[in-house]
Amino acid sequence: MSSTSAKPRTRKSPAERSAEILAAATELAREQGLSALTLRAVAERAGVASGLIAHYQPSMDELVARVYTDLVDAEIREVEIEIGAVASPAERMAALLETLLDGTREDITVVWAEAWALGRRNPALADAVRAQMDAWHRMVAALIEEGRAAGDFTADAADAAWQLLGMIDGLNAQSLARGVEAEGSAAKMARAAEILLGAAPGSIRAR
Repeated sequence: MSSTSAKPRTRKSPAERSAEILAAATELAREQGLSALTLRAVAERAGVASGLIAHYQPSMDELVARVYTDLVDAEIREVEIEIGAVASPAERMAALLETLLDGTREDITVVWAEAWALGRRNPALADAVRAQMDAWHRMVAALIEEGRAAGDFTADAADAAWQLLGMIDGLNAQSLARGVEAEGSAAKMARAAEILLGAAPGSIRAR
């Protein structure tokens, strides 16, 4: 006489299920951008019913904002590690430009570009965008202040940080549509940064 035993079903805790949904949404956003985060698309990526997504994430706007925040938080931490390994403020500025303009961050550039546009109709996302822009500004302004203290830069840190970020964001956003070659962009931007920051010519040597 043969017998069969059914595989026991494992019920996931609410925290585990929420984390699973968030991970699926984050993966989807990295691949296709924030605009891809629909109820159906996230459900398909997570391998669950749409109703389950709606149960654990009743607001898709808030889910989009959370995914955006997590992706940008990770980007900032990664960049901080990259530039933190360099000694002088001028060298760290060069490393910052190289890291952000090397053409390897297109997935995050898409997330940023869509966040600026989608934030007009998504208040939660708009709040998240402002918070992350402020976080980037704090990091870059602190770097400029270090350069001022070392005598490398003379520009006002707060104003120069916004201008520098605006130029970097503009170049990266344009590259999505124009297919601009990344090679040489950091070096060209370095010359503009020297003027903006009041740095000595040739002191910011980005490749």
